Amino acid sequence: MAEEERAELTRLVEQNDLTEIRLWLAEHPPYEIADELERMDSSVAIIPFRLLDKDRELEVFEELDPVHQHEILVGLRDTAFHELLESMDPDDRARLIGEAPAKIATRALAGLSPTERKMTAALLGYPEESVGRYMTPETVILHRDLTVGRALEVVRAKGAEAETVYTLPVVDDGRRLAGTVELSDLVISDDETLLKDIVDVLVARVQATEPAEGAARLMQDANLVALSVVDSEERFVGLLTFDDALELIEAADSEDIARQSAASPVAGHYVAVTVPRLARARVLWLLLLIVASTLTVTVLQGFEATLEQVTALALFIPMLMGTGGNVGSQSATAIVRALAVGEVRLRDLPKVAWKECRVGFMLGCILASIALLIGWVVVPGGVSIAVAGSVIVVCTWAAVIGSTMPLLARRVGVDPAVVSAPMVTTLVDATGLLIYFGIARAVLGI
Repeated sequence: MAEEERAELTRLVEQNDLTEIRLWLAEHPPYEIADELERMDSSVAIIPFRLLDKDRELEVFEELDPVHQHEILVGLRDTAFHELLESMDPDDRARLIGEAPAKIATRALAGLSPTERKMTAALLGYPEESVGRYMTPETVILHRDLTVGRALEVVRAKGAEAETVYTLPVVDDGRRLAGTVELSDLVISDDETLLKDIVDVLVARVQATEPAEGAARLMQDANLVALSVVDSEERFVGLLTFDDALELIEAADSEDIARQSAASPVAGHYVAVTVPRLARARVLWLLLLIVASTLTVTVLQGFEATLEQVTALALFIPMLMGTGGNVGSQSATAIVRALAVGEVRLRDLPKVAWKECRVGFMLGCILASIALLIGWVVVPGGVSIAVAGSVIVVCTWAAVIGSTMPLLARRVGVDPAVVSAPMVTTLVDATGLLIYFGIARAVLGI
């Protein structure tokens, strides 16, 4: 949809043209409506939201992120408030209530029917960011001794109440997960075939208390439409569906990107986020980095006498610091990404460090040839040789630091993205200067 067409809703709301707003809402899909609502102030967004048909109201609401969902709920009357929450899927409702202010959470739970309240409370009982908070308990469960024909009858009878029927859990007498069967397999199988003869017993599964992001990554790796979730005794408790897995991966990647740029993640649509909130998300990390960068000043002070003897060394400091920082950032970004998708584990630390050491050395040799040429043109002689040698050592060192810091951070329980590009760059700047002046003094005999 063109930007001009999307902006039309804002213009209609400003003109308070309710008839045209209804027509606009009827002509656009839920995800486009949700995007436009997230761009508006909450006091304004509630106007078109109230004009939605009941059937589409829930679809649009579930497309909103939790921050804007809370704002919409605050603007609804009690009847509409409770009807909306009652009609939500249990997993979506549990996450909404879990992230909502206490006042909204209490109001929400109090208005739910006993059945929905029980399901929601069960999901809220799992740890935050665990699979249990994101799974759906509304599934069609089949017993392994059923025939295919009988299983299809159960799906037809209960499928309308389930969030998905494409992947069906199969259990034994103790409700322990025996495996899963795909709806497509049921449809093409003979009616008299027993489920235990076609069930996939090797299908991936996770415990409800495991991290949700890891489960979502597992689904991505295994190409699953839904992932079975079990308790500590292997009893089936729910399914993690692909739409929730996609949201988890998107949220995790967005958080990593924010931390890699030395900022805290900010919930909500960027257009609607206020300037003070954006500043708060960034200022803490910038303060930490500016304090850390004083290491560079300290190093320069320590080699002030060296610079007084060979002032030409100062000409190449920006180039050397920039090159080392860039190499370290590339290495750190690659390892953070590899950690996120499970390509690298903590035990791979020696292997990763050795590989990145060789990569850094190779890059250093290539870049040193350019640095030598530039240095020789500017200051022929020993200084250019010192610069070229420093580039090789600094690039090798930066690659090692950039690759090991995220792994060490994971080892001590810190998000690897926190110690990525900016932090690595700051550290490499300070240590790179030590390397540079050390090599320069050796080459020049200072």
